[in-house]
Amino acid sequence: MKTLLAGSALALIAAAGMAQAQGVNACLITKTDTNPFFVKMKEGAEAKAAELGITLKSYAGKIDGDHESQVAAIETCVADGAKGILITASDTKAIVDSVKAARDAGVLVIALDTPLDPIDAADATFATDNFAAGLLIGQWAAAALGAEAANARIAMLDLAISQPSVDVLRDQGFLQGFGIDLADPNKWGDETDPRIVGNEVTAGNEEGGLKAMEALLAKDPAINVVYTINEPAAAGAYEALKAVGREKDVLIVSVDGGCPGVRNVKDGVIGATSQQYPLRMAALGIEAIAKFAADGAKPEPTAGKTFFDTGVALITDKPVAGVESIDTARGMELCWG
Repeated sequence: MKTLLAGSALALIAAAGMAQAQGVNACLITKTDTNPFFVKMKEGAEAKAAELGITLKSYAGKIDGDHESQVAAIETCVADGAKGILITASDTKAIVDSVKAARDAGVLVIALDTPLDPIDAADATFATDNFAAGLLIGQWAAAALGAEAANARIAMLDLAISQPSVDVLRDQGFLQGFGIDLADPNKWGDETDPRIVGNEVTAGNEEGGLKAMEALLAKDPAINVVYTINEPAAAGAYEALKAVGREKDVLIVSVDGGCPGVRNVKDGVIGATSQQYPLRMAALGIEAIAKFAADGAKPEPTAGKTFFDTGVALITDKPVAGVESIDTARGMELCWG
């Protein structure tokens, strides 16, 4: 379980020079300003910026997938003389040119939560191992079903048609964990396993989850496993299942670990979720900008990975053999939102 960063990992950000961050400008650009995940990310960035004397400006898309607003925000940040930009990209490929322009202007660009495509388009990435997060809920769902996993009817509730990296990684991690062969691991929706009923996108919100679940139930009313990109989408899926009297006999799994989602695990709405730590991502990102401003040093990835891993833990009150997890009581102590 990777719920906490080891003390040695915190050496990523040296204390020297951080007290001299006054006069440094930084930007945080999130996908939206309403999703609790990004709200907590903003809180973490603001708190650390205030502690270090950094002037922080925050921007967000109108909805998840609002690429143009993020492009405009990067341009504004560069024009304002920002020393660093933290971004959760809505379109991980299309944003690369804008990120390159910022880096060419001497700005440190750190991707939070969602790696760019390619990942080295940013100077660094601070993120959950999203493939591992998906793998955990896939392994848990397969073990929870036991022999019946062979007869599963799976609904895949993804994020967006553009398939940002976080979307692909969680989806493909889940499928591998469940024991389904991946076709191209760099995209979702091309698998041929007959247990997959289909993929629908949700925009990562409750309304999208409800509509996506309704569409897949119309395709196959016998669905008994639901993968969701995040917990708001899971809540919407549950409402759609409840409307047809199926809420008690369908297994829902998700990723996020926000307080509402953990409560939904406790209440039986979600069977298991993988918890990530947005406040930690943002705080470390601000510290990295302070260090860069002080001496030009850029953060290094976790050993053996292409990004700095900020941790993930499976939360469920129905543990299964072979899949490490924590219960909802512990999950509530660590949750956000």
